[in-house]
Amino acid sequence: MKVNEFMKVLEQNKNKELVFSYAQDKLVGANYHLTEVKNVQFDTTDCGGKTNFWEETHFQLWESPSELGKRTYMTTDKILSIIKRVDGIKPVKVDTELKMEYGNDSFATSVMPVEHITLQESRVLVSLFAEATRCKANDACGIPEGAGAAQKEEATCCA
Repeated sequence: MKVNEFMKVLEQNKNKELVFSYAQDKLVGANYHLTEVKNVQFDTTDCGGKTNFWEETHFQLWESPSELGKRTYMTTDKILSIIKRVDGIKPVKVDTELKMEYGNDSFATSVMPVEHITLQESRVLVSLFAEATRCKANDACGIPEGAGAAQKEEATCCA
């Protein structure tokens, strides 16, 4: 999901609680804050020698230990106001893929894309998913599309 698509959902769902699900039946605590908006650039070379460049925008979510008992979530309006404040200081790249950075004591910090958004009467539920690492040089490594882990291990070009 692109940043501008996410912002459009927030704008169309004024003053609703914004809730994030980071795993099956696991919600980011109501004590979360949006602590950073990151314009991220990737300039990479894969094991097959191909270079890649892309940009993403990461929103960092952090749970405040001083607000552990909090029961109400940040609203769509509050998140939009933070994004707009950041955009006034350093332009947010709204045409890039949006990913959420989040972790807690029992979940390693991860950067996760939006899987889907569920609109509820008083909430916007954003479901995230963890992406698996993968070889970006499948053709150079001889890894067929959709190959299982055992096939990929046999075909690795980096061994």
